[in-house]
Amino acid sequence: MTSNPVTVTVAYHVVPGREAEFHSWGWALLGASAQQSGFLGGGVLVDKEAEWHVVYRFASEGAALAWENSSARAQWDARGEPLGREAGRRRVPGSKAWFDAQTLTPAPPAPPSKWKLWFVNMSAVFPPVLLFNLIVLPYLGGLNALVRTLLLCLCVTALVTWILMPRLQRFFRKWLYPPLQALRGRHKRRTA
Repeated sequence: MTSNPVTVTVAYHVVPGREAEFHSWGWALLGASAQQSGFLGGGVLVDKEAEWHVVYRFASEGAALAWENSSARAQWDARGEPLGREAGRRRVPGSKAWFDAQTLTPAPPAPPSKWKLWFVNMSAVFPPVLLFNLIVLPYLGGLNALVRTLLLCLCVTALVTWILMPRLQRFFRKWLYPPLQALRGRHKRRTA
């Protein structure tokens, strides 16, 4: 056994609708583990995949194993069985390894499909082009075709870039990036 601190993360798949009970159970479990020698702290977390984690830290591997093999821990595990099932366990010795493991950058969301981008772009470009052709071009009939086209491009591009596209991207955000929004939505529902 080592005297280095050890952090243990236990992942759980929680039964839908029992999240609040699981949250209370997790904190009560940590309260019980705080009575054990060498306990340094812990917490109950929800990650982006909607798994719940009970994280606890002990001063040594021996202290962590003593808690995990205790009859008190077995009783707490039995109380938690109806709330969720254990999905995995991870042990990280020392503090530097724990913090290094947590600094991984998440993968960026996948770009939307081309047809969705086409639809949003058409929704942004078509209305100002139509309005420009109906309202402004009749007054510019005497101008050179090159100048008329330049004015059309300048006006429509400015409207689309600074006014329409930012609003349409916000409006269609859930449709363009569904996995990202689904994860954020789950987190908001759980924390509320």
